[in-house]
Amino acid sequence: MTGLTPRVIVVLGYSDRGEGVLHPICVERLEHAARIATEHDVVVLSGWARVPGTRSEAELMASAWTGQARELVVDPDARTTVGNATNAVDDVLRTKATEVIVVTSRWHAPRSAVAFRWRLRGSGATVVTTVPRGPGRFRDWLRELPCWVLLPFQLVAKRR
Repeated sequence: MTGLTPRVIVVLGYSDRGEGVLHPICVERLEHAARIATEHDVVVLSGWARVPGTRSEAELMASAWTGQARELVVDPDARTTVGNATNAVDDVLRTKATEVIVVTSRWHAPRSAVAFRWRLRGSGATVVTTVPRGPGRFRDWLRELPCWVLLPFQLVAKRR
């Protein structure tokens, strides 16, 4: 962080399938974000409620947040990685952040970086990803493959 310009740390949710508890992958992401966040950062917790009438991933993360933050933003509307990035644009512009740190999983980081960089192009903010330790499961890496095919269409459809 430079001077008083805050970083925006975006923590991407991971579905609990409507069970009302944080999925272990989401817990790892949240704990990792809490370790790197400072009192100057704006932390965005992002993720929807898969089952109507249940708490969103973002709300569950907010209840479990133990880190520091200048401001904690709860984004319960983002349903996709592109949605996470699109919704974070307002927070980045509002705070005049020059650095955006996306907290996700190792297998999800490359696609997240592309989505956030695309949505934040022209904003002057740099985007980096950071991940909790651990390589992830092979099936998670495989699940990412079709998401890459959809990514260009999602980016075009989510124009603001």
